[in-house]
Amino acid sequence: MWRIDTARDVLSAQTRKPVVVTRLYTGPDGQTHAEEIEMKFTGGANSEVSQMMPVTGAELHRQPANTFVDWHPGPRRQYVITLSGRGEIEVAGGKKIPLGPGQINLIEDTTGKGHITKGVGAEDRVTLWLPLADQTPR
Repeated sequence: MWRIDTARDVLSAQTRKPVVVTRLYTGPDGQTHAEEIEMKFTGGANSEVSQMMPVTGAELHRQPANTFVDWHPGPRRQYVITLSGRGEIEVAGGKKIPLGPGQINLIEDTTGKGHITKGVGAEDRVTLWLPLADQTPR
């Protein structure tokens, strides 16, 4: 039987860990930069939900652990979500962004120098790519 404990539910909602997306974008200097964006959620009947993000499809990618892709811009505006394995992205100024299971990246650096992507560890990295329907540069 399900039980509702309002005080506990309120406390749980107040202490939830935020869902953060790392956004890669091209700055006015032509370099890729990164910023963290906290996703916004609204209450639903059984869960919280974010704003709908129209996508054009979904692709699963598997990269060997030793993958190294030198400087390159993103192929299109898309979300890339790491499902398993580990990796790292390097952006302007040598800033390194660790990638692991559950990491959500919003790739918007479709022009300029781009970023470096490499595998870390011994396990292949499996990602889900979700190209956005709106390809307007941001």
